[in-house]
Amino acid sequence: MNTPDDLRQLASQSLLSHFADLCEGAVIVDAQANVVWMNDRYPGHLGISDRAAMIGQPIEEVIPNSLMRQVVHTGRPIMLDIMDFGDESFVVTRLPLRDAAGSVVGAVGFILYDDPRQLAPVVSRYQRLRADLAEAERKLADARRTKYTFSSFVGAGAACGDLKQAARRAARTSSSVLILGETGTGKELLAQAIHAASPRAGAAFVAVNIAAVPETLLEAEFFGVAPGAYTGADRRGRDGKFKLADGGTLFLDEIGDMSLALQAKLLRVLQEREFEPVGSNRLQAVDVRIVAATSRDLEKMVADGQFRTDLYYRLNVITLKTPPLRERPEDLALLADYLIELICRQQGMPLHGIGTAALNRLLQHDWPGNVRELANVLERALLMSDGDMLDSAGLERVMPKLKAASPTPLGNAPGLAEVVAQAERQAILSALRACLGNKAQAARLLGISRAALYEKMALLGVDAQAP
Repeated sequence: MNTPDDLRQLASQSLLSHFADLCEGAVIVDAQANVVWMNDRYPGHLGISDRAAMIGQPIEEVIPNSLMRQVVHTGRPIMLDIMDFGDESFVVTRLPLRDAAGSVVGAVGFILYDDPRQLAPVVSRYQRLRADLAEAERKLADARRTKYTFSSFVGAGAACGDLKQAARRAARTSSSVLILGETGTGKELLAQAIHAASPRAGAAFVAVNIAAVPETLLEAEFFGVAPGAYTGADRRGRDGKFKLADGGTLFLDEIGDMSLALQAKLLRVLQEREFEPVGSNRLQAVDVRIVAATSRDLEKMVADGQFRTDLYYRLNVITLKTPPLRERPEDLALLADYLIELICRQQGMPLHGIGTAALNRLLQHDWPGNVRELANVLERALLMSDGDMLDSAGLERVMPKLKAASPTPLGNAPGLAEVVAQAERQAILSALRACLGNKAQAARLLGISRAALYEKMALLGVDAQAP
């Protein structure tokens, strides 16, 4: 029976023999890098007629660009290389030869291909794999980046201006921010804008909708899972949102829906800046800025014992309140224009306009769903519209019926069309003053195209030179 050493020696001999037969050329040098053996094919590639005359010659005398001497001196293989010889190029591999004591006693070299182009399929596959990996990494990075900035929060009225000014101040700090407001008022958009304007903008923005994650999974979602923490867990473990947001911003949406038990764990992470993954006993340090948002009354929840007082004050360092749409009617026309243009682009539709009567109809609704409801109404109306101008009849088909209003004694009250026009005129003038008359910047500030700005200026009689 062959011993392991016998088998290893047999494998080495067989490997050398097979390589010498299969490869385009094979050469062996001794400890002084002199040629001691060369197979039948090698001399033909080198243009050598007398193979025996090469035995005992320094390898560089036979193959000028050979690196066999380097392999002998360092004892390190060169697994894949391209060697030039005259007008030809060979794909080669070079391996050290060692004795029983492990000392380098020579080296063996093989010509794997006599034309580097034969490596093209391998190189091509490698390049595809690298490209796929780079694309996957790019998509993951894009998913962790913000899509919105302060210019995306459309509005030029006083309420919107004050909110964005306060949010810009908050962006310059690393303090926790609590955003309060009704559903659909743009709380996540504002959170992304704060991150995009902060010193952490180059790091990840990670969002967690607490109301959308089952209570039993929230801890693992936040802190991750250690390898093999429980039956069925990934053997490699799984990073949580705190780890993914390290160095960046973690947005906790609907923070008011978090249980008291998890509130206690979140508070500890915010205080100590470290956490333990589920199933682990090792602490991991983390540097995360928290931006939380809720549509619930947290102060009342604290008073009722449904939300921890200490966590409330930890989150409520900077408070921002997004106003409901019914409290900013001066922004309704700008929002409608912005949303219509956005919807038309997304749906591949020709750009539509909106008439004054349609704007009046929008102003007659109190918008309990705020901007999200407005976007839904406009999209439905646009998809049902046959013309290039959205009118009041098109909106009536998709909006709730108006409630009967009691007659007003003010017979000389301005009409809704006039109110809208005044609000638009004031918003455009404010934007132009803020941008020192620069129309392109004013259009971006208002959230509309430059062409739409010029059209409204002409319609409303705003002086084109207005500063």
